[in-house]
Amino acid sequence: MRVDSVQTGKVQDLGDWTTATYKYPVAGPVFVHRLGVTGDEFANTKNHGGVDKAVLAAAAGQYPLWRQETDNPDWSGGALGENLTIAELDETVVCVGDTWRIGETLTLEISQPRQPCWKQAKRWGIPDLVVRMIETGRTGWYHRVLVEGPAAAGDALTLLARPHPAWTVARANHVMHAEKTNADAARALWELPELSASWKHELARRF
Repeated sequence: MRVDSVQTGKVQDLGDWTTATYKYPVAGPVFVHRLGVTGDEFANTKNHGGVDKAVLAAAAGQYPLWRQETDNPDWSGGALGENLTIAELDETVVCVGDTWRIGETLTLEISQPRQPCWKQAKRWGIPDLVVRMIETGRTGWYHRVLVEGPAAAGDALTLLARPHPAWTVARANHVMHAEKTNADAARALWELPELSASWKHELARRF
């Protein structure tokens, strides 16, 4: 398990929309602080960024599938706006509350699945991309930063703690998007102390 690539992006004004979804690989180590990756920006600070959503990760293994499904060779690390592209892990493996160390110092905790955004659909010209991300489960996931430190392509990942092995990111996604009337499942997910405040707020409305 390793970091395949690290990406950052600046806010861009593209006329009819403003976005920071265009992320580009960073050469060498980049420092990750409690509010994100140095040099990275958020266009919509209401729904992106903050302590609970400081670092976005996605599975490197999804990109061959996206390239095949879209017939577009440009899909690679950062194509979905993530900061960390991770090899050998995906939504069916990682869990809400996982604590991961990257390299020697940086320590991250998974706070929620990524809520796909219309801006990725607009970037790639695929109107139903958000639906496809949710249906396939290839959403990515967010981290909060427990211990600040550098991250670089090739850094090893070490699992330090997994308090909720039953709550994979994939399962959390399913409860949020496919079990909207299941109050018991909503409460069970809501009870995870590591879950982000925004997901807790949404789930609480169901029970």
